[in-house]
Amino acid sequence: MYEGMIISYEVRPLLGIKTAWVTEITHIKDKKFFVDEQRIGPYRMWHHEHHIEKVANGVKMTDIVTYQPPFGLLGALTNKLVIRKKLQQIFDYRRQALTQQFTSQHRAARTKPGLPS
Repeated sequence: MYEGMIISYEVRPLLGIKTAWVTEITHIKDKKFFVDEQRIGPYRMWHHEHHIEKVANGVKMTDIVTYQPPFGLLGALTNKLVIRKKLQQIFDYRRQALTQQFTSQHRAARTKPGLPS
């Protein structure tokens, strides 16, 4: 990953309608945080900070997301009724997937048989 890196996705933010989403990695501080910002996509504005902090038993990841939905008042209403909840579900899923992946990797590393001397 590097500053200026462009990442292209296809997302289905509402009603299953496929939408292009292009983000750029705008800031990186090694082992501390990185930021992606939308260049093309479903939001009027998207700024996502990924903070990474070493803690006693592993790593803590904190997301700070600032966004504005499109379409003025209609977008604000849609945000209140749908978008905010959908984003929460996405981040909840990611947290569960990361926890499961790293917990199982940690467990596998602890139980991996050693080589004989």
